[in-house]
Amino acid sequence: MKHLILVKWKETVDDASQLKDEAEALFRETLAIPGIHGVKAIPGLKTAANRYDLMIAIDMDRDALPAYNESAAHKRWKAEYGERIEKKAIFDAE
Repeated sequence: MKHLILVKWKETVDDASQLKDEAEALFRETLAIPGIHGVKAIPGLKTAANRYDLMIAIDMDRDALPAYNESAAHKRWKAEYGERIEKKAIFDAE
């Protein structure tokens, strides 16, 4: 499945490009989890104020999701980056 995380940074974030690189490096750590096959961070174009800034795409087996949710990388993402996020959406698809 595809586990997609859409992120809109708070207006106070001025280093979105660096945060994209940091997020991708952080989520690459999840590749050690059996069933996680790929990670990619894709910056948004920001063609309008209501657009999201970043999409993190994780290719995983559906049964890898519980281990991913409990992973150190996922917990660090929430703890270290959560306060910089204005909005996020999680979307899982086949």
